[in-house]
Amino acid sequence: MTAITSTRRVPCPHPRSPAPASARSSGRASSAPPSSGTTSSSTAPPAALVFPALFFPDQSEFAGTLLSFGTYAVGFAARPIGALVFGHFGDRIGRKKLLVISLLMMGGATFAIGLLPTFGTVGVLAPILLVTLRLIQGFALGGEWGGAVLLVSEHGKPENRGFWSSWPQAGAPAGNLLATGVLALLAAFQSDAAFESWGWRIPFLLSAVLILVGLFVRLAVSESPVFLEAQRVAAEKAAETGVAEKAPIMTVLAHYKREVLVAMGARIAENVSFYLLTAFSLSYLTKAEGADSSFTLNALVLASAVHLVTIPLWGALSDRVGRRPVYLLGAVGIGVWAFALFELLDADSFWMSVFAITVGLLFHGAMYGPQAAFFSELFGTKSRYTGVGMGSQLASLVAGAPAPLIALALLGSFEEPNTTAVALYLVACAVVTVVAVLAYGETRSRDLAADHAVVPRDGAQAVERV
Repeated sequence: MTAITSTRRVPCPHPRSPAPASARSSGRASSAPPSSGTTSSSTAPPAALVFPALFFPDQSEFAGTLLSFGTYAVGFAARPIGALVFGHFGDRIGRKKLLVISLLMMGGATFAIGLLPTFGTVGVLAPILLVTLRLIQGFALGGEWGGAVLLVSEHGKPENRGFWSSWPQAGAPAGNLLATGVLALLAAFQSDAAFESWGWRIPFLLSAVLILVGLFVRLAVSESPVFLEAQRVAAEKAAETGVAEKAPIMTVLAHYKREVLVAMGARIAENVSFYLLTAFSLSYLTKAEGADSSFTLNALVLASAVHLVTIPLWGALSDRVGRRPVYLLGAVGIGVWAFALFELLDADSFWMSVFAITVGLLFHGAMYGPQAAFFSELFGTKSRYTGVGMGSQLASLVAGAPAPLIALALLGSFEEPNTTAVALYLVACAVVTVVAVLAYGETRSRDLAADHAVVPRDGAQAVERV
């Protein structure tokens, strides 16, 4: 078996100088189905810390990290496809059925990663299998996110939509917290050899518990009353006109191009900042600053805990003051914080590093908290699943997927890191998001049940209104 060089403690060779009213009578949404981001996010910390040595041991440290982030990024390629497939059927037959399917696909792929042989056992087949499972994860998550947030957004009263729809958003930080917490415990109590032999697998295998919990919740949640009403109206109009309902993707392309672009732009800074803060920062601290893995994992655990708790608070704030002000606060904040982030990440100061990541994730949460409600309010019911999926997952493809790779390339090397270039990259993303959010009006007061089902009448082009 090929020996695997430890990546858990790396000395720093060049340390840096200092629905209708009847359906929505309750202010409380139905139980929020946890997002599959919970299991997806568990891939990020291992990709940063242990995958280079386990799956690319013949490469240099920098090249191995680059290849490891590449396998993480490849899963994003399947997300837009998943968004189209799941979105089409989610807009036709309902949100709930598709959520169950996506959960089983996502959870199964995540669990299987924990069973993968490493390069030392099967050679090049190991990274090939890893990439395959990442593609399955990406396909499932591409369609799952939209369905999870819509099922919650389309329940309950509009005045509480931001708060309740932010709960599925908590799946990403929850997954990050669980995975990072388990890894931190293992790193503290296991030897390097045990950790690299089997310890890293535990977060993936524990995802089976999350699958069972998520499946129980999703089977218990009722179908969206807003969707059921829109489906009934669509069926009546189709019977009256004798013309079948248009495919959701056709409606989105015909009437919601602007909304898709707004969603994409709004997602850029949010998506990039999340992966820089939760994946890239781990590599930077361990390999450029010389921190050990316990240091970095514990810092991320604390920051993720704050992130998890505050996301619903940002969603609730957007119910009071609007989606735009809260979202803009997050985008402007992360752009400004980009320069302080790398100055504060320091292997000699644990609490300063915790502070740096926590503040960054707070600004991320200001975008992520109201995002579900904001995106839901951009589209009509019978094309909402497709529209939300397209906007969010096309952005993931160009933003989140290459973010760690671009940041690593801009950094240049671990010996003489160019952190200014990485900060400017994050600033540029923040500018895109600010422009996108400012280009669209406030959506907080929109009634998701007020749109018309899309069925052509008398040969005229159908229009869905929000």
